[in-house]
Amino acid sequence: MTMQTMNQYSNLTPTPYTHQLATQKGCRSRAFARLLAITMLAFAPIIADAAALDQFRSFVASTKAAKGEFTQRQVKMMDGTAKVSNVSSGSFSFARPGKFIWTYQKPYEQLLQADGDKLYIFDKDLNQVTVKKLGDALASSPAAILFGSNDLEKNFKLKEAGTKDGMEWLDATPKSKDSTFEHIGIGLRNGVPQAMELRDAFGQVSLLTFKNFEKNPAISANGFKFVVPKGADVFNN
Repeated sequence: MTMQTMNQYSNLTPTPYTHQLATQKGCRSRAFARLLAITMLAFAPIIADAAALDQFRSFVASTKAAKGEFTQRQVKMMDGTAKVSNVSSGSFSFARPGKFIWTYQKPYEQLLQADGDKLYIFDKDLNQVTVKKLGDALASSPAAILFGSNDLEKNFKLKEAGTKDGMEWLDATPKSKDSTFEHIGIGLRNGVPQAMELRDAFGQVSLLTFKNFEKNPAISANGFKFVVPKGADVFNN
């Protein structure tokens, strides 16, 4: 998941209320697209002090599906100090390749769901669904690390990034020149991903932290099929 350009609000009538919601939630969706992506690199049988790249490769090879919870924060540098804003949280589930459900529960309810072919973005407050085709954009996006195929090194340059905050870090740099992301960092500890850092070409940084991972849970074959809520407006992009 790229899913980076999720500006589902461009077709709304620009009332003050919808404009405010569009600004706030559009930022979250774009951050998700940044990111939406690495969340569950977890629970592979790896030695605690193994290098990040070894842990990551083991996770990718052994994880076909997963579910858990996330917290997402935006970080901006102001006068040399990091300021955290736009904190949101929710839950996720995925099945490789290209199927996932990413649910924002706080501070606003919003759903991003993909069935392997299309991405559906549902805003509960606006009762609106935006539909986008995943296409090749998923391949070089941060989302591909979590939801894509196992051939990640085809689209990313991976390298060790040392130890920080008690975690082994891995840098993933998109090979595509069309990517809007300059840097994707993955922090792992004891074989479990603890954090993810997404930095775009404009210097904006999104941080994700994860908990309650469950690796390869039983998920229904129809579990990622999206059903349009009753009365919702649908926009195809």
